[in-house]
Amino acid sequence: MILLKRISLWLALAGMAFTVWVLMAARQKEPMPPPVEPPPQSPYESTVAASGIIEAANENVRIAPPVGGLIIKVFVVVGDQVAEGAPLLQLDDRELRAQLGVREAAIPPTQARIDEQRHRLEDLEVQYKRLQAVHDRRAISEDDVKRTWYAMEANKRVLVRNVADLEQAIAQRDETKLLLERLTVRAPRTGTILQVNVRAGEYAVVGATDPLVLLGDMQTLQVRADVDEVNAPLVKAGAPGVAYLKGSTTQSIPLQFARIEPYIVPKKSLTGDNTERVDTRVLQIIYRFERPTFPVYAGQQVDVFIERDTEPPKDK
Repeated sequence: MILLKRISLWLALAGMAFTVWVLMAARQKEPMPPPVEPPPQSPYESTVAASGIIEAANENVRIAPPVGGLIIKVFVVVGDQVAEGAPLLQLDDRELRAQLGVREAAIPPTQARIDEQRHRLEDLEVQYKRLQAVHDRRAISEDDVKRTWYAMEANKRVLVRNVADLEQAIAQRDETKLLLERLTVRAPRTGTILQVNVRAGEYAVVGATDPLVLLGDMQTLQVRADVDEVNAPLVKAGAPGVAYLKGSTTQSIPLQFARIEPYIVPKKSLTGDNTERVDTRVLQIIYRFERPTFPVYAGQQVDVFIERDTEPPKDK
Protein backbone atom coordinates (compact mmCIF):
# COMPACT_ATOMS: atom_id res chain seq x y z
CA MET A 1 0.00 0.00 0.00
CA ILE A 2 2.81 2.33 0.91
CA LEU A 3 4.57 1.39 -2.36
CA LEU A 4 1.50 2.34 -4.39
CA LYS A 5 1.28 5.70 -2.63
CA ARG A 6 4.94 6.41 -3.41
CA ILE A 7 4.49 5.44 -7.08
CA SER A 8 1.43 7.71 -7.34
CA LEU A 9 3.38 10.58 -5.77
CA TRP A 10 6.25 10.20 -8.22
CA LEU A 11 3.86 9.99 -11.17
CA ALA A 12 2.13 13.18 -10.00
CA LEU A 13 5.46 14.96 -9.67
CA ALA A 14 6.51 13.74 -13.12
CA GLY A 15 3.22 15.00 -14.58
CA MET A 16 3.66 18.40 -12.99
CA ALA A 17 7.24 18.61 -14.29
CA PHE A 18 6.12 17.67 -17.82
CA THR A 19 3.36 20.28 -17.67
CA VAL A 20 5.82 22.98 -16.60
CA TRP A 21 8.22 21.98 -19.39
CA VAL A 22 5.44 22.12 -22.01
CA LEU A 23 4.31 25.56 -20.82
CA MET A 24 7.85 26.93 -20.84
CA ALA A 25 8.49 25.48 -24.31
CA ALA A 26 5.26 27.01 -25.61
CA ARG A 27 6.30 30.47 -24.39
CA GLN A 28 9.59 30.33 -26.23
CA LYS A 29 9.45 31.93 -29.73
CA GLU A 30 11.30 30.33 -32.56
CA PRO A 31 13.74 32.68 -34.27
CA MET A 32 12.53 34.14 -37.58
CA PRO A 33 14.06 32.36 -40.55
CA PRO A 34 16.45 34.50 -42.58
CA PRO A 35 14.93 36.03 -45.74
CA VAL A 36 15.48 34.20 -48.98
CA GLU A 37 16.77 37.42 -50.49
CA PRO A 38 18.08 40.31 -48.38
CA PRO A 39 16.21 43.62 -48.80
CA PRO A 40 17.63 46.06 -51.33
CA GLN A 41 20.15 48.61 -50.09
CA SER A 42 20.34 52.18 -51.28
CA PRO A 43 23.68 53.15 -52.85
CA TYR A 44 23.26 56.75 -51.68
CA GLU A 45 24.15 58.23 -48.32
CA SER A 46 20.76 59.93 -48.10
CA THR A 47 17.87 58.57 -50.10
CA VAL A 48 14.13 58.70 -50.76
CA ALA A 49 12.51 55.31 -51.24
CA ALA A 50 9.66 54.80 -53.67
CA SER A 51 7.77 52.04 -55.38
CA GLY A 52 7.75 52.01 -59.15
CA ILE A 53 6.43 50.18 -62.16
CA ILE A 54 8.05 49.55 -65.53
CA GLU A 55 6.09 50.83 -68.50
CA ALA A 56 6.54 51.79 -72.13
CA ALA A 57 8.41 55.05 -72.67
CA ASN A 58 5.57 56.53 -74.72
CA GLU A 59 3.04 55.11 -72.25
CA ASN A 60 0.64 52.35 -73.19
CA VAL A 61 -2.30 52.94 -75.52
CA ARG A 62 -5.65 51.52 -74.37
CA ILE A 63 -7.42 50.64 -77.61
CA ALA A 64 -11.19 51.20 -77.39
CA PRO A 65 -13.97 50.71 -79.97
CA PRO A 66 -15.34 53.81 -81.74
CA VAL A 67 -18.87 52.43 -81.32
CA GLY A 68 -20.41 49.46 -79.60
CA GLY A 69 -20.74 46.37 -81.74
CA LEU A 70 -20.12 42.69 -82.27
CA ILE A 71 -16.49 41.75 -82.89
CA ILE A 72 -16.22 39.41 -85.86
CA LYS A 73 -12.42 39.16 -86.13
CA VAL A 74 -9.29 39.80 -84.07
CA PHE A 75 -6.18 40.26 -86.20
CA VAL A 76 -3.47 40.23 -83.50
CA VAL A 77 -2.23 38.16 -80.58
CA VAL A 78 -0.12 39.10 -77.57
CA GLY A 79 3.47 39.78 -78.55
CA ASP A 80 2.81 40.83 -82.14
CA GLN A 81 4.77 43.78 -83.50
CA VAL A 82 2.40 46.07 -85.39
CA ALA A 83 3.00 49.12 -87.53
CA GLU A 84 0.98 52.31 -87.48
CA GLY A 85 -2.33 51.76 -89.25
CA ALA A 86 -2.26 47.95 -88.98
CA PRO A 87 -5.72 46.42 -88.37
CA LEU A 88 -6.33 45.16 -84.83
CA LEU A 89 -10.06 44.40 -84.64
CA GLN A 90 -12.98 44.17 -87.00
CA LEU A 91 -16.46 45.12 -85.81
CA ASP A 92 -19.61 43.84 -87.47
CA ASP A 93 -20.06 45.91 -90.66
CA ARG A 94 -22.82 44.00 -92.49
CA GLU A 95 -25.45 46.70 -91.98
CA LEU A 96 -23.19 49.46 -93.27
CA ARG A 97 -22.07 47.36 -96.24
CA ALA A 98 -25.71 46.85 -97.23
CA GLN A 99 -26.33 50.59 -96.81
CA LEU A 100 -23.26 51.34 -98.93
CA GLY A 101 -24.57 49.12 -101.70
CA VAL A 102 -27.88 50.99 -101.75
CA ARG A 103 -26.19 54.39 -101.85
CA GLU A 104 -23.74 53.38 -104.55
CA ALA A 105 -26.64 52.06 -106.63
CA ALA A 106 -28.38 55.45 -106.40
CA ILE A 107 -25.50 57.31 -108.08
CA PRO A 108 -25.60 55.96 -111.69
CA PRO A 109 -29.31 56.78 -112.33
CA THR A 110 -28.79 60.30 -111.03
CA GLN A 111 -25.70 60.68 -113.21
CA ALA A 112 -27.66 59.39 -116.20
CA ARG A 113 -30.42 61.96 -115.61
CA ILE A 114 -27.82 64.72 -115.42
CA ASP A 115 -26.25 63.65 -118.72
CA GLU A 116 -29.69 63.56 -120.34
CA GLN A 117 -30.54 67.00 -118.97
CA ARG A 118 -27.24 68.42 -120.25
CA HIS A 119 -27.83 67.10 -123.75
CA ARG A 120 -31.35 68.51 -123.73
CA LEU A 121 -30.07 71.85 -122.44
CA GLU A 122 -27.43 71.95 -125.16
CA ASP A 123 -30.11 71.36 -127.80
CA LEU A 124 -32.32 74.09 -126.35
CA GLU A 125 -29.42 76.54 -126.22
CA VAL A 126 -28.63 75.81 -129.86
CA GLN A 127 -32.29 76.35 -130.81
CA TYR A 128 -32.47 79.58 -128.86
CA LYS A 129 -29.28 80.91 -130.45
CA ARG A 130 -30.64 80.11 -133.93
CA LEU A 131 -33.86 81.93 -133.15
CA GLN A 132 -31.92 84.90 -131.83
CA ALA A 133 -29.72 84.92 -134.92
CA VAL A 134 -32.67 85.49 -137.29
CA HIS A 135 -32.57 89.14 -138.34
CA ASP A 136 -36.02 89.25 -139.80
CA ARG A 137 -38.27 88.93 -136.78
CA ARG A 138 -41.26 88.35 -139.06
CA ALA A 139 -39.80 84.99 -140.08
CA ILE A 140 -40.19 83.55 -136.60
CA SER A 141 -42.92 83.49 -134.00
CA GLU A 142 -42.28 85.39 -130.80
CA ASP A 143 -44.08 82.62 -128.95
CA ASP A 144 -41.51 80.11 -130.24
CA VAL A 145 -38.69 82.25 -128.89
CA LYS A 146 -40.33 82.57 -125.48
CA ARG A 147 -41.21 78.86 -125.28
CA THR A 148 -37.62 77.94 -126.11
CA TRP A 149 -36.28 80.35 -123.50
CA TYR A 150 -38.70 79.09 -120.81
CA ALA A 151 -37.83 75.47 -121.64
CA MET A 152 -34.12 76.28 -121.45
CA GLU A 153 -34.48 77.99 -118.05
CA ALA A 154 -36.66 75.18 -116.68
CA ASN A 155 -34.12 72.63 -117.87
CA LYS A 156 -31.35 74.59 -116.12
CA ARG A 157 -33.27 74.44 -112.83
CA VAL A 158 -33.85 70.71 -113.21
CA LEU A 159 -30.17 70.21 -114.03
CA VAL A 160 -29.10 72.15 -110.92
CA ARG A 161 -31.47 70.06 -108.79
CA ASN A 162 -30.15 66.84 -110.28
CA VAL A 163 -26.55 67.92 -109.70
CA ALA A 164 -27.41 68.66 -106.07
CA ASP A 165 -29.02 65.24 -105.77
CA LEU A 166 -25.88 63.66 -107.22
CA GLU A 167 -23.63 65.54 -104.82
CA GLN A 168 -25.81 64.46 -101.89
CA ALA A 169 -25.74 60.84 -103.05
CA ILE A 170 -21.94 60.94 -103.36
CA ALA A 171 -21.62 62.57 -99.93
CA GLN A 172 -23.86 59.90 -98.40
CA ARG A 173 -21.79 57.18 -100.05
CA ASP A 174 -18.53 58.73 -98.79
CA GLU A 175 -20.02 59.08 -95.31
CA THR A 176 -20.94 55.38 -95.28
CA LYS A 177 -17.43 54.50 -96.46
CA LEU A 178 -15.91 56.48 -93.58
CA LEU A 179 -18.24 54.85 -91.06
CA LEU A 180 -17.38 51.48 -92.57
CA GLU A 181 -13.66 52.17 -92.38
CA ARG A 182 -14.03 53.20 -88.74
CA LEU A 183 -15.30 49.74 -87.83
CA THR A 184 -11.81 48.40 -88.55
CA VAL A 185 -9.90 49.42 -85.43
CA ARG A 186 -6.30 50.16 -86.38
CA ALA A 187 -3.07 50.73 -84.45
CA PRO A 188 -2.53 54.46 -83.78
CA ARG A 189 1.24 53.97 -83.76
CA THR A 190 3.97 51.34 -84.01
CA GLY A 191 4.29 49.10 -80.98
CA THR A 192 3.91 45.69 -79.36
CA ILE A 193 0.62 44.05 -78.43
CA LEU A 194 0.72 43.67 -74.63
CA GLN A 195 -2.83 42.49 -73.97
CA VAL A 196 -5.79 41.20 -75.95
CA ASN A 197 -8.89 41.22 -73.75
CA VAL A 198 -11.51 40.34 -76.35
CA ARG A 199 -12.37 37.46 -78.65
CA ALA A 200 -14.33 37.13 -81.86
CA GLY A 201 -18.02 36.85 -81.08
CA GLU A 202 -17.90 39.11 -78.02
CA TYR A 203 -19.62 42.48 -77.86
CA ALA A 204 -17.42 45.57 -77.61
CA VAL A 205 -18.77 48.17 -75.21
CA VAL A 206 -17.76 51.82 -75.36
CA GLY A 207 -16.27 53.01 -72.06
CA ALA A 208 -15.39 49.55 -70.71
CA THR A 209 -12.91 49.41 -67.82
CA ASP A 210 -10.52 46.99 -69.52
CA PRO A 211 -9.19 47.98 -72.94
CA LEU A 212 -9.87 45.72 -75.89
CA VAL A 213 -6.18 45.78 -76.79
CA LEU A 214 -3.23 47.25 -74.92
CA LEU A 215 -0.48 48.60 -77.16
CA GLY A 216 2.96 49.76 -76.04
CA ASP A 217 6.41 50.50 -77.37
CA MET A 218 8.68 47.92 -75.78
CA GLN A 219 11.83 49.13 -77.47
CA THR A 220 12.28 51.88 -74.89
CA LEU A 221 11.11 51.41 -71.30
CA GLN A 222 10.79 53.74 -68.34
CA VAL A 223 10.07 53.55 -64.63
CA ARG A 224 7.20 55.49 -63.08
CA ALA A 225 8.20 55.99 -59.43
CA ASP A 226 5.54 56.88 -56.85
CA VAL A 227 6.98 59.11 -54.10
CA ASP A 228 4.79 59.68 -51.07
CA GLU A 229 3.57 63.27 -50.93
CA VAL A 230 5.23 63.64 -47.53
CA ASN A 231 8.62 62.95 -49.15
CA ALA A 232 7.92 64.94 -52.31
CA PRO A 233 9.77 68.10 -51.10
CA LEU A 234 12.91 65.98 -50.58
CA VAL A 235 13.21 65.10 -54.27
CA LYS A 236 15.11 67.44 -56.54
CA ALA A 237 14.62 67.56 -60.31
CA GLY A 238 17.49 65.75 -62.02
CA ALA A 239 18.27 63.55 -59.01
CA PRO A 240 19.65 60.14 -60.07
CA GLY A 241 18.09 56.90 -58.96
CA VAL A 242 18.46 53.16 -58.99
CA ALA A 243 15.86 50.41 -59.20
CA TYR A 244 15.75 46.79 -58.07
CA LEU A 245 13.33 44.18 -59.33
CA LYS A 246 11.09 42.60 -56.74
CA GLY A 247 12.91 39.61 -55.22
CA SER A 248 16.23 40.48 -56.84
CA THR A 249 18.57 42.75 -54.89
CA THR A 250 21.83 41.82 -56.60
CA GLN A 251 20.92 43.22 -60.02
CA SER A 252 20.40 46.97 -60.05
CA ILE A 253 19.05 49.16 -62.87
CA PRO A 254 20.63 52.64 -63.10
CA LEU A 255 17.97 55.26 -63.77
CA GLN A 256 18.22 58.50 -65.70
CA PHE A 257 15.92 61.33 -64.67
CA ALA A 258 13.37 62.23 -67.34
CA ARG A 259 10.75 64.46 -65.74
CA ILE A 260 8.52 65.09 -62.75
CA GLU A 261 4.79 65.09 -63.30
CA PRO A 262 3.88 68.00 -61.03
CA TYR A 263 0.30 66.97 -60.27
CA ILE A 264 0.05 64.75 -57.18
CA VAL A 265 -2.38 61.87 -57.77
CA PRO A 266 -3.89 59.08 -55.65
CA LYS A 267 -1.68 56.02 -55.51
CA LYS A 268 -2.80 53.30 -57.90
CA SER A 269 0.17 50.91 -58.05
CA LEU A 270 -0.08 48.77 -54.88
CA THR A 271 2.82 46.60 -53.72
CA GLY A 272 0.77 44.19 -51.62
CA ASP A 273 2.43 45.11 -48.32
CA ASN A 274 -0.05 44.71 -45.44
CA THR A 275 1.09 48.03 -43.95
CA GLU A 276 0.52 49.93 -47.17
CA ARG A 277 -2.03 52.72 -47.14
CA VAL A 278 -4.37 52.86 -50.09
CA ASP A 279 -5.37 56.48 -49.49
CA THR A 280 -1.84 57.78 -50.09
CA ARG A 281 -1.25 60.49 -52.67
CA VAL A 282 1.99 60.36 -54.58
CA LEU A 283 4.27 62.46 -56.76
CA GLN A 284 5.14 60.56 -59.94
CA ILE A 285 8.70 60.80 -61.24
CA ILE A 286 9.63 59.34 -64.63
CA TYR A 287 13.03 57.70 -65.12
CA ARG A 288 14.49 56.27 -68.31
CA PHE A 289 16.91 53.35 -68.36
CA GLU A 290 18.84 51.24 -70.81
CA ARG A 291 17.47 47.73 -71.18
CA PRO A 292 19.63 45.54 -68.90
CA THR A 293 21.14 42.16 -69.78
CA PHE A 294 18.59 40.35 -67.58
CA PRO A 295 14.93 40.26 -68.68
CA VAL A 296 12.52 42.99 -67.58
CA TYR A 297 8.87 43.32 -68.53
CA ALA A 298 6.30 46.09 -68.75
CA GLY A 299 4.09 46.10 -65.67
CA GLN A 300 6.86 44.73 -63.42
CA GLN A 301 7.15 46.41 -60.01
CA VAL A 302 10.49 47.70 -58.76
CA ASP A 303 11.92 49.24 -55.60
CA VAL A 304 13.32 52.67 -56.39
CA PHE A 305 15.91 54.66 -54.43
CA ILE A 306 16.34 58.34 -55.32
CA GLU A 307 19.23 60.42 -54.12
CA ARG A 308 17.90 62.89 -51.58
CA ASP A 309 18.59 66.61 -51.77
CA THR A 310 20.71 67.28 -48.66
CA GLU A 311 21.52 70.93 -49.35
CA PRO A 312 20.09 73.21 -46.64
CA PRO A 313 17.59 75.79 -47.84
CA LYS A 314 19.13 79.16 -48.62
CA ASP A 315 18.04 82.17 -46.60
CA LYS A 316 16.50 84.94 -48.59
